[in-house]
Amino acid sequence: MEDKKPDRIRRERYKGTHPKSYKEKYKELQPESYKEDIAKVMEQGRTPAGMHRSILVNEILKFLNIVPGQVGLDATLGYGGHSLEMLKCLVPGGRLYATDVDPIELPRTRDRLAALGFGPEVLVIKKMNFSGIDQVVYESGPLNFVLADLGVSSMQIDNPERGFSFKIEGPLDLRLNPKSGKPASAHLKTISQHKLEELFLENADEPYSKHIAKAIITKIEKGATIATTKALQELIAEALEFLPTNTRKELIKKSCQRCFQALRIEVNDEFGVLDKFLEKLPAALAPGGRVAILSFHSGEDRRVKKSFQSLFREGIYSEIAPDPIRPSAEESNTNPRARSAKLRWAIKA
Repeated sequence: MEDKKPDRIRRERYKGTHPKSYKEKYKELQPESYKEDIAKVMEQGRTPAGMHRSILVNEILKFLNIVPGQVGLDATLGYGGHSLEMLKCLVPGGRLYATDVDPIELPRTRDRLAALGFGPEVLVIKKMNFSGIDQVVYESGPLNFVLADLGVSSMQIDNPERGFSFKIEGPLDLRLNPKSGKPASAHLKTISQHKLEELFLENADEPYSKHIAKAIITKIEKGATIATTKALQELIAEALEFLPTNTRKELIKKSCQRCFQALRIEVNDEFGVLDKFLEKLPAALAPGGRVAILSFHSGEDRRVKKSFQSLFREGIYSEIAPDPIRPSAEESNTNPRARSAKLRWAIKA
């Protein structure tokens, strides 16, 4: 009697023609299981939900010039795309340390990289803020290279429960570590109109900061709570109703992007964290050690540029990037989230 062939297990189908919720999109916990679908999405210049596409990978690897046996740090682990490529260059004999504050994505990345053969013997992951680079060096010793990608991961942006995007309804949170600190909704309850206006201007160069801040504070003073991403988006739209009809929609979209970014920077003290990291960085590098920093915001880029230039003049860095490296037109077209990226580098004397 012939063995009966097992019934073919078909993948779960969406109800209707398109997924209606985040949890249905590409089975977020295992997107790698749907490679054909992922390839199609990427061909369209989009990032599949639950995944992240690393930016300027070739340019970063070329500059860092990693060789087997070195010790380095990925200061912002995220999805682990940059880490994976650096690990390939390090073996045999090398070791990569990595830090991240996200308690949701960090274990997923650890498991993903371990499944590819990069376990704790070569990859040491620490759940901590990268401003504590000195704590890493206490264990690792001087570092041959450091990479810091200051952007928010696509997995965080796409998950409505994290509150990073105004495009999908979710709690107005914006914390990189949702188990620590206060969400953005709580920050708005205690901030003054003047402070909020400054925040939008300094953190995101928002041209309508005064109008938006006034609308938000007026709403709160009337007893309202701005608890969701959509509530904030609608309030920004109301504040900008005076804009010309033919450009209003696009201008409101850009203001929403800037205001959400400004609140995220405030909630996570991102500028303060970066300043501490830049201050501790030279002592963490071995002589000849290389650092590459990928930024996505003018405020971040200014801080990196000024730090590198100042330490170059002091002779602490022997060489720094004369100009930022930008993604190619091809990369920007295939991955629109790369368009605002700037890469600066420095070499320890």
